[in-house]
Amino acid sequence: MSKEWLICSIVIILVVLLNIVTQKYTEESVDYIDNILKDFKETLSEDEIIKEDAELKINDIMSEWQDKYNLLAYFIEHDELEKVETEITLLKANIEVEQYKEAIPILDKCAFILNHIKDKFTLEIKNIF
Repeated sequence: MSKEWLICSIVIILVVLLNIVTQKYTEESVDYIDNILKDFKETLSEDEIIKEDAELKINDIMSEWQDKYNLLAYFIEHDELEKVETEITLLKANIEVEQYKEAIPILDKCAFILNHIKDKFTLEIKNIF
C-alpha cells in the first residue's frame, strides 16, 4: 500500500512542478511579446513613421512570436495561439500597405488576447472550477 502512495505522491509533485514551470514560461513569454507590442504601438503613434523601420519591427515581432509559439504550443490550446498569430498577420498586412492608424487597434486586440492566455492558464481557483 505504501508503494502506491509513494508513486501517487511523486506523480502529483511532478504535475505541480511542471505546471509551475509552464505557467512561468507562459507569463514570461506573454509579458515579453506584450512589451514589444507596446513599444511598437508607440512607434505607430508617432506623426512621422518610416516604413522600413516599421516593417523591420513587425518582422522582429513575428520572429519572436514564432520562437515563443513553438514552445507554447506544447501546453496551450492551439486555438488561443492561432488568434494571436492571426492578429500579428493582420498587423503585418496593415504595416505593409502603410495603414498605421488601422494597425493600432489590432495591436491592442493582440495584447488583449495575449493577456487572456496568461490569465486563462494561471493556476487559480476561478480557473479550476
